[in-house]
Amino acid sequence: MGDFNLALVLVAIIVCIIVFIFNIYLLVNYQHPDDVNQAYFPKFVVVFGLSIAAISILMLPADVANRQACTHSIYTGACNLTLPMKDLWMVIYILDAILVFFVIPFAMFYYEGDQDKSVGKRVKSALLWVVTTAIVCALVLGILYGLVGKVDFSVRHLTSTTANFPSSFQFSSSQQCLGNNASQCAAYLTSSSAEKTWTMRATFPEYVVALATIVGSVLFTIFGGVGIACLPLGLIFSFIRRPKAVITRSQYIKEATELGKKAKELKKTADALHQEERSGAKGRKWRKNVKAVEKELLHLEEDVKLLEEMYPQGEKAETTWAMTVIGYLAKFILGILGLIVSIAWVAHIIIYLLISPPLSPFLNEVFIKLDDIWGLLGTAAFAFFCFYLLLAVMAGAMMLGLRLVFITIHPMKWGGTLMNSFLFNVALILLCSISVIQFCSTAFGYYAQATAAQEIFGHTLESLRGIKYLYKYNVFQIGFVVLAGLTFVYYAAFGWRRRKPSGKFQLSS
Repeated sequence: MGDFNLALVLVAIIVCIIVFIFNIYLLVNYQHPDDVNQAYFPKFVVVFGLSIAAISILMLPADVANRQACTHSIYTGACNLTLPMKDLWMVIYILDAILVFFVIPFAMFYYEGDQDKSVGKRVKSALLWVVTTAIVCALVLGILYGLVGKVDFSVRHLTSTTANFPSSFQFSSSQQCLGNNASQCAAYLTSSSAEKTWTMRATFPEYVVALATIVGSVLFTIFGGVGIACLPLGLIFSFIRRPKAVITRSQYIKEATELGKKAKELKKTADALHQEERSGAKGRKWRKNVKAVEKELLHLEEDVKLLEEMYPQGEKAETTWAMTVIGYLAKFILGILGLIVSIAWVAHIIIYLLISPPLSPFLNEVFIKLDDIWGLLGTAAFAFFCFYLLLAVMAGAMMLGLRLVFITIHPMKWGGTLMNSFLFNVALILLCSISVIQFCSTAFGYYAQATAAQEIFGHTLESLRGIKYLYKYNVFQIGFVVLAGLTFVYYAAFGWRRRKPSGKFQLSS
């Protein structure tokens, strides 16, 4: 198996390089023109953070492949050149926590600092916020680790006497042990008095990963539950609400004039808010008005894009309209495929996680059969389902950001994404990627059994004091399914409607 593991190492290195290059491509094409040839440190953090997130998702399929390389060994460590997956998981998730709680906040505070201040003052201000956060986090982690940083494993104490080796074996549902008097060889047949609690202290890195997973799981449950429904349905209803025909020139001039007036009002309001910011009047009302401006600006950009689609201009106007029609057809097809994946996810959670004992392995069995067809086919499908959850998180965050005042909007736009939006989305992806891995290792426990990820997220995490009850009673899985169901109902009732124009833009005084 040494050759297989050597190939696995080479594939892992090549994939890491490809991921890094792809993230640079995303940064270059999504960045705002104002950030070209500047903001190099935030750009490095974005590329590095996206790479860590992508690699962390891909590590779970690699963990499965790593285990499969040792199927003929008594234990995984008996293989030569086996990837040290547990150490790699710890490194990845400690880096994840450092990026989310320290590096990315520093980059955001530095980037959003007053441009009129010197670089030194902006660095000093950002460091002040980050050091304060670091001190608070260190105190909270230290206190929690000292008080409840222990793992309680429930075990069953089994004893038996010796017996002569039988000449034949006869087992049945009523006789599952050797010898007529031996009735406690199966753990589930023992009495409750045989249960013991084995307590040990968790390692500090595992505890940090566990707490980061809890924070990420809350966000993942909310955004992922909403996003698993709105991601495909948003594409489908975008096709339903598509422009059906090209408008006339007079209609175009009328709509463009109205949008121009709205843009002037927005600019005037944004300038007034900027003056308030410079004067230090950044209260609750100011933040509410900024949120309103951001939402209106996003709607304005959507209206401008829709108007350009309805009245294509230039020498290739007909070609542009044809590409618009094809684009909406592609959205519809992707939406249907996404809806199938979303329904499969929700059905799998109910069948395999919420019903005890599980009705069926469902997707686990699908992946195993795909592996039988071709070695990496099941692994690729497994990775796709994990990545789909991350896409759902992003879609859910965007949808709730447009409708809830307390969630900030940070849309990702081709050629128009500022670094603060990039950094926010990278932090969200990193934080939720831990929870996605934990969720997938649990949901696909039959397929990913005996992996290092399952050891960390399946045994240690789900046995930590104070945390284990969230997993024992499936709090996150139930919340995920409930939010997904409510979002499906919402889209079925209101998703087909067009957004009403907001009319003259006004802010609350």
